Amino acid sequence: MSAQPIKLVLVDDHALVRQGLADLLSRGAGMQVMATTGRADEAFGLLQEHRPDLLILDLRMTPTDGISLLKSLREQGSDTPVLVLTMSEAAEDLAAALRLGVRGYLLKDMEPADVIEAIRRVARGELVVAPAVSGKLATILQSGEEPGSAASLAKQLTGRERQILGYVASGLSNKAIARTVGISNDTVKLHVRHILAKLGLSSRVEAAVFAVQNRKALGVEER
Repeated sequence: MSAQPIKLVLVDDHALVRQGLADLLSRGAGMQVMATTGRADEAFGLLQEHRPDLLILDLRMTPTDGISLLKSLREQGSDTPVLVLTMSEAAEDLAAALRLGVRGYLLKDMEPADVIEAIRRVARGELVVAPAVSGKLATILQSGEEPGSAASLAKQLTGRERQILGYVASGLSNKAIARTVGISNDTVKLHVRHILAKLGLSSRVEAAVFAVQNRKALGVEER
């Protein structure tokens, strides 16, 4: 029995890019482009209508930019996973997108095969950032915290939470963590919510980056 195609909605205000990406992903990539639009005000309606597995979103759009659209979608209650595909390598754009809970941040100059593989990984629940901007992750969460603050945060986490944080930092999905640890998927979700609350973070991506940058203080093993 063949796997179900990954269902996508594309939002990009450049028609040529939008159509080219739709053609690329629809032909032999095991994906189904449900709808495309260049208008930010149509995005929420398309997500409600098609219920895609993933929204692929550009950031540099007019008149509504992608970050503003992301905020609006979250305020309207959309929980569709989002992957950003953009030309912007700016650290501030990467930081803003990650803090709004995007699952991936890719660049439009990546090889098509790498984009396709990254989309598949994100659809499986992994966290994916383009290699060209991954080095900027190191500074994103360093927002003026005093030395030793990571150690004090670590004291708030239980042993199980630190274990799960390690797997989150490795890019494992909730289902994969559940299988590895031997607990239910719902229990993993609950632990992740507690971890985010205790660390003062808003997304799995933030938690993963924070854990990588503070492995020693948090007692998170590299996997």
